Amino acid sequence: MLNILFMGTPDFARDSLEAVYNAGHNIIGVVTNVDKPKGRGMKLMASPVKEFAISKNIPVYQPEKVRKNTEFIEEMANLKPDVICVVAYGKILPKEILEIPKLGCINVHGSLLPKYRGAAPIQWAVLNGDKKTGITTMYMDEGMDTGDIILKQEVDIDENETTGELWNKLSKIGGELLVKTLKVIENGTAPRIKQGEEFTHAPMLNKEMSKIDWENQDTETIKNLIRGLNPIMGAYSMLDGRKIKFWRAKSLTDNEIFEMCPELNNYKDRYYDLFPGTILFCDDKTGLFIKTIDGAIEVLEIQGENAKKMDIKDFLRGNKLYAASVFE
Repeated sequence: MLNILFMGTPDFARDSLEAVYNAGHNIIGVVTNVDKPKGRGMKLMASPVKEFAISKNIPVYQPEKVRKNTEFIEEMANLKPDVICVVAYGKILPKEILEIPKLGCINVHGSLLPKYRGAAPIQWAVLNGDKKTGITTMYMDEGMDTGDIILKQEVDIDENETTGELWNKLSKIGGELLVKTLKVIENGTAPRIKQGEEFTHAPMLNKEMSKIDWENQDTETIKNLIRGLNPIMGAYSMLDGRKIKFWRAKSLTDNEIFEMCPELNNYKDRYYDLFPGTILFCDDKTGLFIKTIDGAIEVLEIQGENAKKMDIKDFLRGNKLYAASVFE
């Protein structure tokens, strides 16, 4: 049994904390971000990690900052942890904290390092249309996700899997791999594998990237944008001055569109001249299909302006869209 200091914030980290707790390790403290206001009433809400810690009577620490915070660093050193486990904490740790535990600081990272280094590895794997990703545990150093690798576990990414779905899957795997990692550390058999030089940067997402560019993005890129930004912010496009968000979609080739809508075969020349973003056909029985530069997307889940997310057929029963209208 190891004395563990755990640092993390979102639900992704909570699953790792719960796995370590259930494995029987002595969690001597939990460090998480300060409570943040949420919802219409802007009520202060505890992080998922804090909620779990409180439910198990684990001491919670919530410093505003960790760098140049002598009092906090001394407090953590006095806990004398064997290992510090860091999972989606949200702050870069200074050298003074990294040097506290005798067996090292361990990070659970949502990619197969060195594939994606940075704040959003899960999101970028989906946005880039990757077929595989995984979890890596590593010893932390002062770099951004540059430490020696301990263990990895690879997983497949389904063709239409969203960031939210992949996040939940990797969250569980991350907890399981962290427990295995702590076991090999405790046994003195943990490997230290140097990372390769080649890597992809995975920065935080920004709102500017969420607008669909019908004229320049191909079908797969648009589909991946939609699933990659679900549930974070949603990809969007404007139609008649209204902001429409897309949450789920399928990609279709031109031939698949002609098979689904045989009457289009009579207008092939006109079809190929359509602007990308043009609604090909839409009704509450068939659905919504939009032209792209190399095919079409079938919209499966959508959100009108100032409205809730809806299945496309439910949306079309209450909202009129018209064939030949063009999304901006």
